[in-house]
Amino acid sequence: MTEYDPSDIRGQERVHAERAEQAKLAKESEESDLVWLMSSKRGRRIVWRLLDQSGVFRLSFNTNAMQMAFAEGTRSYGNRMLALIHDHSPELYPVMVKEHNRDRSADDADRRNAN
Repeated sequence: MTEYDPSDIRGQERVHAERAEQAKLAKESEESDLVWLMSSKRGRRIVWRLLDQSGVFRLSFNTNAMQMAFAEGTRSYGNRMLALIHDHSPELYPVMVKEHNRDRSADDADRRNAN
C-alpha cells in the first residue's frame, strides 16, 4: 500500500492527469460503442427498447413520491442516452424512429388480420 504524501504536488498532479486520461478514454469508448450500436437495425431496436423502458417517451408523474422519484431516475438515464445519440449519431435517430413506426404498423396490421 502506498502512502499518501500531501506535500508531493507533482505526484498528485501525475495521478490527476492519469485519472483524467482514463476518464477521457472511457468517454470516447462509450461514444464509439453507441455509434457502432446505432449503425445497425438490430442495434437501433435495442436502443429504442432501452429508451422506451427508461420512460423517455412518457410522463413520470405518480401520486406516490417515491415511485415518481424512481421513475425520474430511470428517465434521467434514458435522457442521457438520448442526448448521446443526438450528439454522436444524430442522422440515425430519425432512421430509428421510422423503423420503429414501420415495425409497429406491421404489428398492428398483423393483429387486425388475426381477428
